[in-house]
Amino acid sequence: MIDLLQFDFMQRALIAALLVGLAAPAIGTFIVQRRLALLGDGIGHVALTGVALGFLTGTAPVLTAVAVSVLGAVAIELVHARGRTSGDVALALLFYGGIAGGVLLISLAPGGSNATLMSYLFGSISSVSTQDVWVIGLLAAAVLGMVAFFGRELYVLCQDEEVARASGLPVRFLSLLIAVTAALTVVIAMRVVGLLLVSALMVVPVATSQQFTRGFRSTMALSMLFGMISTVGGLTSSFYIEVPPGAIIVIVALAGFVLALGLGRFVRRSRPQESSP
Repeated sequence: MIDLLQFDFMQRALIAALLVGLAAPAIGTFIVQRRLALLGDGIGHVALTGVALGFLTGTAPVLTAVAVSVLGAVAIELVHARGRTSGDVALALLFYGGIAGGVLLISLAPGGSNATLMSYLFGSISSVSTQDVWVIGLLAAAVLGMVAFFGRELYVLCQDEEVARASGLPVRFLSLLIAVTAALTVVIAMRVVGLLLVSALMVVPVATSQQFTRGFRSTMALSMLFGMISTVGGLTSSFYIEVPPGAIIVIVALAGFVLALGLGRFVRRSRPQESSP
């Protein structure tokens, strides 16, 4: 572990991995509770169009990915809320349009090719720059801040939308907040995990922690711990075996989930019910 810290790019990648490991499961807890586990996948495909747009216009791909992802997240929430399109069909439209737009725009970019997108699709250790670390840090702080500030309201919304509406909570605003926060999280994680695998880091640590906990707050806290273990463990492994970090990070997270299936039953029986936040 000490030898890899001698490399500047690994120091940057590990900082980014820790931030991703904290932010992704934090918003993922609300997404899983609301049964929107595939939302991250849909936004990830839209973010691909944003990355390609950055290459086409000569703008920083991270910034264009933020803009396009947020717009896509808002659009999918409005289509689902106002239209006759069901949630899964709306996500499918996001899938298809995002991947098609990304491939088209990167092909039009000067000197662009589909290979240019590989580091964004599956993550890349060496591609994490100092600027990326600062952007990831700011976005992670924004995500964690929104979760902390609106946590109670989002909890009520995820438990029962009708109860939230009857309680006078701004349901539409909170639903959009979840979608936008998920979009920011996708952009945070794309340099480390990759756009095609980022949703796993929003869902798998939460599913793992649910094997051990019953309360909402303890589930979120434990999932953030599992998220950091998965990202740092996967990133370290990818350094030594020289493969894209996204795949190893997800495999580590899935291995933790499989292990939790065998141990969670005993832990759940031994712990009392925890009250909601």
